[in-house]
This record gives sequence, C-alpha cells and structure tokens, in this order.
Amino acid sequence: MGLKGKYKPTIGLEVHIQLATESKIFCADRNEYGSEPNSNISVVSLAHPGTLPILNKKAIEYAIRMGLACDSEISQQMFFDRKNYFYPDLPKGYQLTQDKTPICKGGRIKITDTKGIEKTITLTKIHLEEDAGKLVHDPDAGDSNVDFNRAGVPLIELVTDPVITEPDDAAILMTEIRKMVRYLEISTGDMEKGSLRCDANVSISPEGIEELGMKVEVKNMNSFKHVKQAILFEIDRQTQLLEQGDPVISETRLYDVESGQTYDMRTKEELNDYRYFPEPDLCPFEISDEWLSTIKSAMPLLAQQFVDKFVNEFGLNRKTAVTLTETKDLAVYYVELCQLVNDQKAAANWMIGPVKSYLNESGKAINETTLSVTQLAGLVNMVISNKISFSKASSEVLPLLLNDSQLSADQAANQLGALIQNNGEELEVVIQSILRQYPDKVKAYKNGKKGLLGLFMGEVMKKTKGTADPKKANQILEAALES
Repeated sequence: MGLKGKYKPTIGLEVHIQLATESKIFCADRNEYGSEPNSNISVVSLAHPGTLPILNKKAIEYAIRMGLACDSEISQQMFFDRKNYFYPDLPKGYQLTQDKTPICKGGRIKITDTKGIEKTITLTKIHLEEDAGKLVHDPDAGDSNVDFNRAGVPLIELVTDPVITEPDDAAILMTEIRKMVRYLEISTGDMEKGSLRCDANVSISPEGIEELGMKVEVKNMNSFKHVKQAILFEIDRQTQLLEQGDPVISETRLYDVESGQTYDMRTKEELNDYRYFPEPDLCPFEISDEWLSTIKSAMPLLAQQFVDKFVNEFGLNRKTAVTLTETKDLAVYYVELCQLVNDQKAAANWMIGPVKSYLNESGKAINETTLSVTQLAGLVNMVISNKISFSKASSEVLPLLLNDSQLSADQAANQLGALIQNNGEELEVVIQSILRQYPDKVKAYKNGKKGLLGLFMGEVMKKTKGTADPKKANQILEAALES
C-alpha cells in the first residue's frame, strides 16, 4: 500500500444489485439470466415510440427489504428521473433512476475485519434504477453485438459513505452484501453473472489532513478478490504520483484482470452532463403505512440473527454459529435438524464436520444434495443413543444415505452391519480369543503396563469391525485381564 503511514486511503463503494424479480422494472419482459440473446425484449424495453413504463411493485418491495436490513430510512414518496446519456445498449437514450430521490436514505452494514474487529460501514443511500443492455465483443469478427435482454432489469444501487480505509474491508463488505441479498431472497448475488457489480471510489491524502484527496472511480471488478486488488493497485498508483509531485487526476478507470492494474477510461471533465429531470410518464409513487408494515412483518431472518439464535438459544459458540450461517440454506437446514434432534450441539458437530466436508469435496450446496433432514436426524439420533459409533456412522452410513434418498438411517446401518453389538457373551468369546493370542502382552499388563489396555481394545474393535459397544467391551476386557 505504498508509503504506509504517510498517506491515508479513503474508499467508497457503489454496489449495483440486480433484483430477482420475475419481470423487468417497467415492463412485463422476463428477468432471466442465460436466455438466448434478445429473447427477453418487447416494444417497451426497446423504447418504441408511444410506449409507457409501468412500475414493478415487487422491485419496490425488494428495495425496501434491503433498506430495512440496513437500518435505512424508507422514503414513502418516490420519484424517478431521466438520466440522459447515449450508449449503444441503452435503447431509450436515458436511464430511469432514483438518483435524486432514493427509496432508502442512510443506513449501515456491520462487518468483521481480518483481525476480528467489528466495524460499521455507513451508507449514503440505496436507490432503484433500471439496468442497461450488454455489449458482446467478438474480437475475431472485429465487431460488437448488442444483447438487450438485460435492458430494463431492476437494480438497486447501494452507495456507501467514504468511510472505508482498508482494501480488505471493501472485499469483506462485498461478501456481507452478497450474504444479505441472498438471505433476503432479493438477488442471487452472483458476481460472475453480473447480479452483483461494484465500482470503487478511491482517494488518498496525507496523514493528518482531513480534506479528502482527488477521487478516482474504478470499474470492471467481477470478484471480491479483484475488488481488493484493484483498490490496492490504485492506492499504490496514486501514492507514487504524489511522491513524484504529480497531481492525481479525477477520472474513471477500468481494472484489467490479467495485469492486475487499472487504466484510464475517461476524465471527469469528459463526462456527459446527464441533464436529470423528472420522468413525465411515471406518477409519483406512495408507499402506504400499511404496505410498509406488511413488508416489515414478513422480513426473513438475516445471518446475524441466525447467529444470535444459535448462540443464545442453542448454546453454540460463535465460531460454529458463523460457520452454520455461511448460506441461508445451511442455516435453515440446521434449524430443521434441531427440531428432530434433541442435542443441538451434536447436530451442529455433524453439520460442520462430516456434512460440511462432503459439501466442500463435492462443491455442492446443502440444497443440491439429496440428503434429507429426516435421514440425517435419524443417523445423529442413532449415534446419540449409542446404537452406532460416530466413526461408522460418518464414514460408512452417511455416504450410503447421500447416494440413496429413499434409505433411512436404520436401514442403511442394518444393511452395512454397522450397529453396535451389546451381546456380552459374544464379546466375551472375542476377548478371550484375543487374550490367548497375546499371552506375553497379558503378562506385561498384569505386571503393571496398564497402557496395553488400548492395544487390546483396538484388537476388539478390529475383530468386531467397529460394532462392539466400547463401554461394555472395556468392562469385560478389564475383568478378564484382572482375573
């Protein structure tokens, strides 16, 4: 980060979140990723003369959800402006946006930095707007094509205050935003699909100087890693300019993934005058107290609320609780598991242990597996009631259940012969045969080498293929050795 200690960086993020509504924000075109180019279009999204916009109520609800989650003030009187600029993938020649009258004012998002310190990132606003289309460049043909499927897709733009000082914190904030929108079920949050996009405003100023330095906007970052790398590079670049006595120019720059560097796109002086004015074809929209109250009452639990529930109600440590809330599906699955298992800590150990290991190895999410909550609960309860060892259950029975959604835990354990055997007479026979096999070890044990008990127990578990009741086997073994 350049000459650390001499300059202080200031970072603000502008995060575009594509809302997962069924249709676009001002018309009935499908809002669907991956469709054939120019298949989700109509005369409205293509801005044919005489067409009029109709506001999508669900998009407003989703924006309100995000605002409530961020403790923002919800504006109940809404207006849209025309932001005028020309670009090939913008059919109307303007974008409808709430830049001047945002639906959500202020707000905050809490993050935990790499040192475990909790920080609060304050927000300027969250506003609604429509997306532009997409240019598809063909380097072989030497031309560009326009796909208008994305034109008119609803977005919310979340703008932070310039309060971030560490590139790591910017990346962490982005991960937190993705988690929030997924828990709220308002967006997929997939950066690789363009559902979550980030522009960073970066400036540096001498340490001790309150006035912010010249702001540079960095675009084209499609991963959390790239957000951090682009900001790091920009801080270094600006530091070197100041050290050389050169000015930092206020400009927009793009991030190049291959080189890890930013390069100039346009200076602020070259930017168009957007000539904002109120959209004449949309009436002001009012959010009633009743509707706002309904949205508030239907707010889903967020990750932090699940963490608090797991710590305060289920008695888990915070680290385990955070792991169980990495995704909403995982958190919900665990809650459902606890409804069928009395021991919540045992259920958590299964989730962050064998189940999480399988998910990591397979690259699947919990909702992409066929393992039902009932199947896993049956297996956990069998271990708790000492019907099967944890080792057998996790290494043999669980894989069988993962491959057969119709099989119960009892059926799988019986099929594998993995149930613990409590027949004392059978254990007695096994143990006596082992003691006859190791007469020297038996003599050494009786002469004081009590540590050999572990060797004998290992042989017992090996002979019984792990199905012997350890407690009962230990009792019989000690009695036989002392006789």
